[in-house]
Amino acid sequence: MKIKHRFSGKLLLEIKTLVGADLEGVDLEGADLVGENLVGADLEEANLVGADLEGADLEGTDLRGADLEEADLREANLRRANLRGANLRRADLRGADLREANLREAKGIFIFNFGVKLQVRKE
Repeated sequence: MKIKHRFSGKLLLEIKTLVGADLEGVDLEGADLVGENLVGADLEEANLVGADLEGADLEGTDLRGADLEEADLREANLRRANLRGANLRRADLRGADLREANLREAKGIFIFNFGVKLQVRKE
């Protein structure tokens, strides 16, 4: 799997595995992550603006404060993901699995019933 994106405007990066990866604060703007396995990864405060995460497995991923504006999250698995304070403005969540995800203080989330899977946690 190759991720081509900007790090400090210059570096291209090839990452072999993203399962449990520590990518806190990383700039993945516009990255092609279609169908990738990011289970348990730390993407806190990451820049994922316009990233293509269609069908990606983000189960249990830490996305606190991440910027997912205009990201493609169609059919993505976001079960138990922590999206607290994330920016989801204009993100495409059609068919995404958000069961048990933490959406507290998430910005811009607007969900119609387009096959999005939700489950309200009882506290």
